[in-house]
Formats: sequence, C-alpha cells, structure tokens
Amino acid sequence: MEKINAWTVYDEGQLAELEKLNAEYMDFLSRGKTERECAKIAVGMAEAAGYRNLDDIIAKGESLKAGDKVYAVNMAKAVILFIVGTKPIEEGMNILGAHIDSPRLDAKQNPLYEESGFAYFDTHYYGGVKKYQWVALPLAIHGVVAKKDGEVIDVVIGEDENDPVVSVTDLLPHLAADQMKKQASTVIEGEKLDVLIGSRPLAESKTEGEKGKKEKEAVKAGILKLLKEKYDMDEEDFLSAELEIVPAGKARETGLDRSMIMSYGQDDRVCAFTSLRAILDVENVERTACCILVDKEEIGSVGATGMESKFFENTVAELLDRLGAYSGLALRRTLANSKMLSSDVNAAYDPLYAEAYEKRNSSMAGCGMVFNKFTGARGKSGSNDANAEYIAKIRRIMDEAGVKFQLAELGKVDVGGGGTIAYILALYGMDVIDCGVAVLNMHAPWEITSKADVYETKRGYEVFLRNMK
Repeated sequence: MEKINAWTVYDEGQLAELEKLNAEYMDFLSRGKTERECAKIAVGMAEAAGYRNLDDIIAKGESLKAGDKVYAVNMAKAVILFIVGTKPIEEGMNILGAHIDSPRLDAKQNPLYEESGFAYFDTHYYGGVKKYQWVALPLAIHGVVAKKDGEVIDVVIGEDENDPVVSVTDLLPHLAADQMKKQASTVIEGEKLDVLIGSRPLAESKTEGEKGKKEKEAVKAGILKLLKEKYDMDEEDFLSAELEIVPAGKARETGLDRSMIMSYGQDDRVCAFTSLRAILDVENVERTACCILVDKEEIGSVGATGMESKFFENTVAELLDRLGAYSGLALRRTLANSKMLSSDVNAAYDPLYAEAYEKRNSSMAGCGMVFNKFTGARGKSGSNDANAEYIAKIRRIMDEAGVKFQLAELGKVDVGGGGTIAYILALYGMDVIDCGVAVLNMHAPWEITSKADVYETKRGYEVFLRNMK
C-alpha cells in the first residue's frame, strides 16, 4: 500500500496548528528529561485543565459523575488521568498508555570517587543503549536527593547556559589501536561509563592550627564542598539519591527546512506528550477516557512504578468506588471491555541502513502515526498480536477523521524486534494495539522525529478517545 507523506496535504491552518503543537512538545522535552520531571509537568498541565487529584476526592468522601476529570500519581514517577464518560464505566474505557522513562546513565548508590586527580561519578546504564554513543558528549545531572529528615531536594545541573556540564571521556585515536579492534558492544564497557565531574583540588586549610593541612582526595573533597554549599548534601546522602545523567541541551528543530525535531528522550515522551495533550483537549466523552503515563518500560515494566504493578488496577477500582459502581466483577468488566492504544515509538526506515529493514512494512517518517498489529522479536516472541476486527474499527475512525496513519513492523524478521506495555494490558482481555511515532536514532542520546508525525499522532489519539466504541 502506498504511504502518503502528510506534508503534501496540509493547508495553512493545519501547518499553523502543527507548528504550535510541536513548539509545545519541544518545551516539554527540554523541561522533562526524567520520569519525575515529566510526571510533575503532566500534573501541572492537568490541574490547569481542571483535573483534580483523586486522592483528595477520596479523602473528602466526594462522589464522581460524568464529565469529571481526575488524576492519580504513583510515587512521583507515573500519572494516570481520567475523564468520566456518560456511558456506564462497566462498558469499558478508551485508554492511551505511554512511558516516560528513557535510556540514560544512573549514578550508583556510592558514586563519588577520585582517581589520579579527577573526580568521577560511577554509573550504571539504564535500558538498552549503545554504550559508545554516550562518550565525549555534554551531559547534565537531573534527579533528587532524599535526606533522612524527609526533605527531598531537586537537582538539575547542566541545563542553564551558565551551568557547567559533565561528560564521559573516550580514548584518543592515536592510542586506540586495540580499542578499534573490539566489537561495538565492547568498544566502551559499562564500567568505563563513569562521568567526569571535577579536577580542582580543595585549597589547603588556612585556619589557625591547621595551616598547610592537605585534604586527602582533595578533588573529591572539593566536589563535596560544592554539593554541600548548593544542596546541603553530604556524601552519605548519595545513599538515598536518584541522579540521572542525560544529554545536556534543549530540543532543537532539525533539517534546513525545520521539518524534524532532535532531542533526548523522544522514546517515549513523544507518545506521552501527544497522549497527554489529546486527553486534555477532549471534552464530554461517551466512554470514560484514560491516559496512562508510566515508568520502567525500558527495563521491562517492572517495579512499583512500572506497568506490571497494581497501581493502574487499584486506581480504576478507586474510580469505580467514587462512581458508586465498585465490585470485583464491575472492575473486571470495566477492564475487559476497555480498548487501548499502547503508545510507543517505532523504528523509522533509514535508507542509510536499509539492510536492517523490510521496506514495504517499515514505518516512514512524515507518513503519519504508526500502528503495529504485532511487535515482538523474530517469531513474534513477546508480542501482543491485535485482532483484525479491532484494527478494522481503528481504520474506520481514523479514515473518517482524515488522520494520516500507516501499519508497520520493527525491522526485518530475523534481525530483532521490540515490544511495549501492550501485552500487560492485554492480560485483562481488552483490545490492545501498539501504535506511535516513527523515530530515527532510537535509544541514542539524540533522537529524531518528524513534526508531521507528532501532529498526526496527537490527532489520532484525540479521535480514538472521542470515537472508539
């Protein structure tokens, strides 16, 4: 089937909408580089749109009715939003689900050390990365430090133009003969992804009685002094810190024609933002609308803030209770009768690496939102395989609304594959299909998307929330 480039059919009004949406998206990317930051932004946007915290409603013993808008937060790292529909919730919800975590480097629990006049953070990489891509780049530190007295301190270093940045060093080519013989997976080893954070020794003590005293590990001591001054942080506070090392810098327009966006974290914040924007722009729905922004997808959706946790199910149970409709059976019916778009990125066809793709069934940048009937690896291992009847319904509502979309797979069958949170929600028996935005450089520090695909995907999510029956 022929894929139509969406840019060729836009009128001036649509182009203006496209640019406005993408400007907001770029701001979201620049401000939200961690799951905590994205969750905080999402809550702020939701409250500005009239959403209320479900916990507050429960605490006050209030009831909910059609048209009410609520949200719930899980450990500051995941958010769920609902608009209560006019139809009984047992008839099912229309659900958008995306993840807000991205591949990165994480500081270890005892990260700070000094070696040969340099201070470093020892790191552990998070998610699937090509380790060699993370060297010799300007990096920023984002996260929180939780102190024993309960205070939680936000940390952002490297984003303001006056901030310093940090980096992972690489070996110069003149001395890299042995390194260049290695396979790409071992050119840079995980234990060499330590982040260079300083080199200036703390000055000798000048206090009376300590004249001429030199600090042991003086560079490390200098870093600790800076952290103490700025964040009131002691070395022991690293034990209860979450510090993520990510590429420094804002999202940028890409291409001489400004048709694309380059940024860190578009997998999967492009689907998270478009899902969030869609539910905030929807009013007066028949079927209850839901948007899930979840953590931990890049490491298997595990843990208390991943999709495999019971947070989603428990929150739906609380929603049913506030509607006066809770029972164990009602909860099961609500989930089984729901329909979902599991929103995650797809690999855009890259002609420079054509050997990895099967072109007819690849997603093309600029050709609209991407649906994947199945994902998985090789023989569909780990796949959610959507029903043909469900896909037919999606085709109908998208075509009626003029949304540009395409169906695709992720690369050649024997080359690899991937998956999303779809299989987890499918356990409830609901209809689920993978969909999202085509991305170049997926999982690299800087990923590329088409503005047209961002626009069409947001439109498609809005149509789904309004019109899926």
